[in-house]
Amino acid sequence: MTEQAASGTRTSGLDLHLGHIGRNVRAGLMDAFREAIRSGRLAPGTRLPSSRVLAADLGLGRNTVVRVYSELINEGWLTGVHGSGTEVAQRSAEPAGERERPRPPAARPQLVHNLRPGQPDLSSFPRDEWIRAVKRTVSTAPFEAFGYTDPHGRSELRDAVARYLARARGLRARADNVVACSGAAEGLRLVAAALAKAGVTTVAVEEFGLQTQRETLVKAGLDTVPIPVDADGADLSTLDQAPYPGAVLLTPSHQFPLGVALHSDRRAAVVDWARRRGTLIIEDDYDGEFRYDRSPVGALQGLDHDHVVYLGTASKSLAPGLRLGWLVLPDHLVGSIVAQKGETEETVGFVNQLAMTEFIESGAYDRHIRAMRSQYRRRRQQLVETIGRHAPTARVTGMSAGLHIVLEQLGRTGADIVRRAAREQVTVEPLDFFRHPGSTSDRDGVVIGFAAPSPSAWSGVLDALVRALR
Repeated sequence: MTEQAASGTRTSGLDLHLGHIGRNVRAGLMDAFREAIRSGRLAPGTRLPSSRVLAADLGLGRNTVVRVYSELINEGWLTGVHGSGTEVAQRSAEPAGERERPRPPAARPQLVHNLRPGQPDLSSFPRDEWIRAVKRTVSTAPFEAFGYTDPHGRSELRDAVARYLARARGLRARADNVVACSGAAEGLRLVAAALAKAGVTTVAVEEFGLQTQRETLVKAGLDTVPIPVDADGADLSTLDQAPYPGAVLLTPSHQFPLGVALHSDRRAAVVDWARRRGTLIIEDDYDGEFRYDRSPVGALQGLDHDHVVYLGTASKSLAPGLRLGWLVLPDHLVGSIVAQKGETEETVGFVNQLAMTEFIESGAYDRHIRAMRSQYRRRRQQLVETIGRHAPTARVTGMSAGLHIVLEQLGRTGADIVRRAAREQVTVEPLDFFRHPGSTSDRDGVVIGFAAPSPSAWSGVLDALVRALR
């Protein structure tokens, strides 16, 4: 029998966010487990990764993890289930009253080889497992599910998403604070409208970022001001310079498109700023699932659920065509956001909502992310090695996570590289495309995605890119 449970619906390959462990590895890992269970992030009955998988994920010896599991079982925090691995004990969490709980552009040419960033490999979409999830959903859904959809989203999905984000991304989330939306774009539009309605006039954004997000904010009547980005992420010292922004939009886990993670000191600083100002941080967890060369970076929302709006989506992990995303909101914003969805009647179809619920709870979502993480890691390595051989003067950055790299080639502008690539039928994006109009940065280069081409097309894509970079 493999490490998957005999039922076929559970997996030992679950992602698990435990936070900082410290130098005393065994004691630190035990404390991290106790805190996650005590706070409710790991709910009773949650299946844990096998000792082999967790040891590999954390870079520890397997014997250390086996000993930690054994001691936590003896203490009553965990339960060993014969033939099924290790679970959080049913009575290990503190009673609810004793636990701190969260409060309730112009068209561009379509060339043969697509290396635009932010696009997953659609050929690897898990069709068979998704079809099975849809079939189970449609055959077992209650009659009321076929009616008009609750603007909150299906309760089953909100509960599954809350538990997944708590486990895998370190959020402090409850189903009541999750609102389903038709992707990250709609989620940001809803938040922008709520901010404008509350009297906010200006939102700080990273000096390099998605143009569509800035346009969404402007359409809501909000001005945007750029924040410089360096090797430690967004330079948040500018937030205390007048005029003060009423909110800030960040990609802290993997800055888009420069690819750096927000330094821990700056993470704490921006949370302190939001508390002092009584305002909001909008956290776009861009590419949060895909990490390669560094330890997992938990979501910023885990530091303060009252001042952070978390924006997530299945567009990168599964497919943008599902039109499925989620907001995790502070209590005071839930009513405003849901009211907007009720007015516009923009809801996600119940089939995709319940299929996604099944996908998460069966372990299929974790299995798919792990498989794609491995595939994207190989592609990234091949891409970087190929550039190193054929364009040795190039500087490659932003590759510790995500689905793209940033390439800066000595003696060539980003626009020049884009033109050369186009002659080889390769589409890449100039870094300038993501630059805020108010940015003073002199960085120049191109952003190269490595996820979109199908596996069969990948070698041809690399050959074409080499010709463009020579």
